Amino acid sequence: MQNFEIPDFPPYPAYKPSGVKWIGDIPSHWDTRRLKYLARNISEPTSDRVEGELRLGLEHVESWTGKYEVAENVRFESRMKRFQPDDVLFGKLRPYLAKVTRPDRAGICMGDFLVLRSKSDFMTAGFLEYLMRCKHVIDLIDSSTKGAKMPRADWNFIGNVRLPLPPLPEQRAIAAYLDRKGDIARRYAIVARRIIATLRELRQIEIHDAVTRGLNEHAPLKPSGVAWLGDVPAHWDVCQVKRKYAIKLGKMLQNYPKRETDIAVPYLKVLNVQWAHVNTADAQTMWASPRDIEQYGVRKGDLLVCEGGEGGRSAILDEEPPPNCIIQNALHRVRPLKDNSNAYLKYTMSAISTMGWFDAINNKATIAHFTVQKFGSLFIPSPPPAEQRAIAAHLDAQTAKIDAAIAHYERMAELVAEYWTVLAADAVTGRIDLRQTAPE
Repeated sequence: MQNFEIPDFPPYPAYKPSGVKWIGDIPSHWDTRRLKYLARNISEPTSDRVEGELRLGLEHVESWTGKYEVAENVRFESRMKRFQPDDVLFGKLRPYLAKVTRPDRAGICMGDFLVLRSKSDFMTAGFLEYLMRCKHVIDLIDSSTKGAKMPRADWNFIGNVRLPLPPLPEQRAIAAYLDRKGDIARRYAIVARRIIATLRELRQIEIHDAVTRGLNEHAPLKPSGVAWLGDVPAHWDVCQVKRKYAIKLGKMLQNYPKRETDIAVPYLKVLNVQWAHVNTADAQTMWASPRDIEQYGVRKGDLLVCEGGEGGRSAILDEEPPPNCIIQNALHRVRPLKDNSNAYLKYTMSAISTMGWFDAINNKATIAHFTVQKFGSLFIPSPPPAEQRAIAAHLDAQTAKIDAAIAHYERMAELVAEYWTVLAADAVTGRIDLRQTAPE
C-alpha cells in the first residue's frame, strides 16, 4: 500500500483578498462566485421506482470520504428526488451536513439531499464535490440551519454562499489529486477497520476460552450439559447464577416525594452501563426513602447488569459512586456470595453475549427483558473462587493489551481522516498549490 503522506506543497506565488471572511486571501488569479451561479439546485421529485436503480439515503453515505453503499432495496416513505451521474448530493439536515457524495450513475435519493448539478462553463463536478465537503463550507452552512427537532439548511442560504473559483484546468488538477489521495486514505481506513475487527474477535476468543476452559489447557474436561458452554474442566461446577451471587433489581422511577423522609438521590440506568465501564458522572435523580437507599444502593465493586435494553450487558462499578446512589429497575445489582468473583462473572457475561445466547433468552422478537428469574436461572461455569480470580486477572491483562492495540488503530484511522480533511480544505481554498500534480 502507498504511504499516505501529505507533501509540503508550496503556497501560490501571489494572493489577493477574497472579500469573503471564511475564505480569506485567495490566489491572485482565482475568483469567487456564489454557488447558485456555479451549480443548479435540481428538484425533480418522483414517485416512480425503476428496478435495480441506485437509491441513496443519508445513512448510506460515509461522511469524510463521500463513498456510498449500494442499497437497492431501500424504501423511502415520501419525498424522493432523481439525480444524474456526477450530480453532487448534499445532505441538508444538520446531523448529516458532511454527507456529500457524487454518484457515478443515475438514481433516486431522499428529499433531504440537495441535488447540485455543476454548470460546466464555470465549475467541474469533481471540484464542486470537494468544495461542498470542505469543513469550512459545512461549518458555515451549519450556522444557518433552522428548526427545533430536525434543523435544516435551505437553498436560499446555501445558494448565496460565495465559493473560491479557480480556472477549470486547475479545478480538474485539484480534484484529480484529491481523488488519488482520497483512495489511499480510504484504503488505510478499511485496513484499520479490519484490524480492529480482528482484534475485537481475538478479545472475545480470549475471554470465551478462559471462562469456559480455564488457564490450564491440559486440564481434563467433562460435559457441562449447557448448550452455550460445551465441555468444562472436570473439577469445575456448573450451576445457576443465583447459587453463587445475590441479584437485586433496581427501584421503579419515583418522580416526586411520597413521604416526609424521601430525598432526591442520584440513580443509574441502562445508558450508564456499557461493557467497558459504568458512567456515574451524568446520573440523574429520583426520590427515594432511606429504606430504598439501603435496598437499592450501589458501592464500588458491584456488578451492574442490564435488565432492559441490551439485556445482559454488564460492567463493574470500579469507582466510588455518588453518595446515596441507587439503581433504577432496568438494572440488576450483583454481589458475590461467599468468595466468588464479580470480575469472573463479568467476563462470563461477555462470553455469553458474544455467542448470542442473551438474544435467545430475552426473546428479542418482542420486548427484550433479562428478568431476575432469567438471570438467576442462567447456568454458568463456576471454578473454585481462587481460580475465578486468577482467570479474571489473566483476562484483565490480556484484554488491556488488546484494548490498547484497538485504541492505537482507531487513532490511526482518526488521524488519516483528519489529515485528509485538512488537505482537501487547503486545496480547494488555495492554501496550497497543486498545479504541478496533474502529470502524476
